[in-house]
Amino acid sequence: MAPEQATPYAQLGGDETIRRLVHRFYELMDTLPEAWDVRQMHPEDLSGSEQKLFMYLTGWLGGPPLYEQAHGHPRLRARHLPFTIASRERDQWLMCMRLAFDECLPESPLRSRLWAAIEGLADHMRNRADPA
Repeated sequence: MAPEQATPYAQLGGDETIRRLVHRFYELMDTLPEAWDVRQMHPEDLSGSEQKLFMYLTGWLGGPPLYEQAHGHPRLRARHLPFTIASRERDQWLMCMRLAFDECLPESPLRSRLWAAIEGLADHMRNRADPA
């Protein structure tokens, strides 16, 4: 297998799969009442957010570093500091991503490993203590 085929990006199906995953994620965030808090952190038009997440995930999964080429280093935690992200917001984000994963990615050991990494990434984004 060529090195580029060994990346999670290639194994998942490349651009088409990542676009479908990200699009479904934002559809869910936009429509599920349970995601209201995390939805409020985003602009009314989600297309820019969708494009940025697509670009980020493409590079994160081993595809072309689209986000870095367009915006520089992701600095995810720093970019999210203006938003209150506690366990509730993290959990809402993860709920939408879990549903998108379930719909868009076939069950596999790779998917399980990616999910564990996504959970860690989401947990790292928390920047506020949970309310008492």
